[in-house]
Amino acid sequence: MPDTFEDLKLRLRQFAIDRDWEQFHSPKNMSMALIAEAGELIEHFQWLTEEQSYQLPAEKREEVRLEMADILIYLIRLSDRLGVDLLQAVEDKIALNERKYPAEKVRGSAKKYTEY
Repeated sequence: MPDTFEDLKLRLRQFAIDRDWEQFHSPKNMSMALIAEAGELIEHFQWLTEEQSYQLPAEKREEVRLEMADILIYLIRLSDRLGVDLLQAVEDKIALNERKYPAEKVRGSAKKYTEY
């Protein structure tokens, strides 16, 4: 198991290189694969109640776990192909959201920042 996020990115890159798949890993293809995998994740929760979505049977939970892994894999590959530092992007986005959604204004509310 990779020790760092960078190790994981490099392992995924090497996996693609070893199979000559870099040619298929364009940003367009990676983003399309990412959304397809997100759709597969959603299928596991479709028609469930809120409570049922927390109480997945072990087999279904394992399927969800692997769909989540697929999503992360494609996201990491997309960031690698575009040269995006994904961890820095997350830090930047959290900082932006902290400004857009100050805790004292939005605590307990699901309103969008344009609604308050």
